[in-house]
Amino acid sequence: MIKRTDRKQSRGHRHRRVRVHVAGTAQRPRLAVFRSLNHLYAQVIDDSASKTLAAASTIDLKVKGNGVAQATEVGKAIAVKAKAAGIAAVVFDRGGFLYHGRVKALADAAREAGLEF
Repeated sequence: MIKRTDRKQSRGHRHRRVRVHVAGTAQRPRLAVFRSLNHLYAQVIDDSASKTLAAASTIDLKVKGNGVAQATEVGKAIAVKAKAAGIAAVVFDRGGFLYHGRVKALADAAREAGLEF
């Protein structure tokens, strides 16, 4: 077993492990989440065509507040943009991050706004 002391390396390893099982198609694209220290990004991606169908981030929305409140707004925005693009169902890709805090808040807000996953 490889010992990973670097957080970025460990997240990359978890992300690769998850991506083996998660792939976006035209019928059910992938909702990918990236979380940095200051911002949160979400994209709806069709992996078969290598196209981003919808995207939202805290930078685009200029949302103020704490991280969970920002994540909720990004989740609502990505759901609205996905619905406008004709997407009703997605596969959730947490990007190697734990399903907790900002990532969970984004997912819950997207579900409440009508995105199915």
